[in-house]
Amino acid sequence: MKKLIILAALATVGSLTAAQAQDNFEIGLRGGVNLSTISGEGSGSNEGFWNSEDTRSTGFTAGLYTRFGNKLFLQPELIVSQKGGSTTGILGQERDFKQTYFDIPVLVGVKATDVIRVNAGPVATFLINEDNTFLQNIGLQAEEEGFRKALLGYQFGVGFDISRLRLDMRYEGNVNDVFNIDYEDRQTESQFAGKGNSFSVTAGLAF
Repeated sequence: MKKLIILAALATVGSLTAAQAQDNFEIGLRGGVNLSTISGEGSGSNEGFWNSEDTRSTGFTAGLYTRFGNKLFLQPELIVSQKGGSTTGILGQERDFKQTYFDIPVLVGVKATDVIRVNAGPVATFLINEDNTFLQNIGLQAEEEGFRKALLGYQFGVGFDISRLRLDMRYEGNVNDVFNIDYEDRQTESQFAGKGNSFSVTAGLAF
């Protein structure tokens, strides 16, 4: 997984270096808050294993963004973010988890006006800090696989450019399941299948 992170980061940095030679290049920092959860159709260990989206985990998101282009632009980013969710056990106890991920979104956007823009694109997500306590609480040992190490997802949202200030509101969803629990019984395994999603609000500063 570390090799994948390094290769993805190098590819992004390479595109940024090439972009610097072009007009309309921008680089800056952005940070804010994530509201995330996991939802699935499986019942897990009981009927209410996956809580409704009324319960969301609050975490941070922050990192480097770049942008090149004008009305139509490309925006690669290197972001560290916290994402999580909650489950309900057999006896009705709620168990929360929160983890740290390294995200690499590559967004394509269009400026509707000088201030308003919309953007969307894929995001590669790599797990860098696993919540082992949560895995033990649902019956997995710390050394066992529980959470998937790499995820593919998508982001879309709207942004506002006010002088050097960059405001963004985005939605993110996963293509593959967050859990990677390997049971011999495929039907049992499918009960723990769930995909993450999050809303984020960030503020950024263009250099």
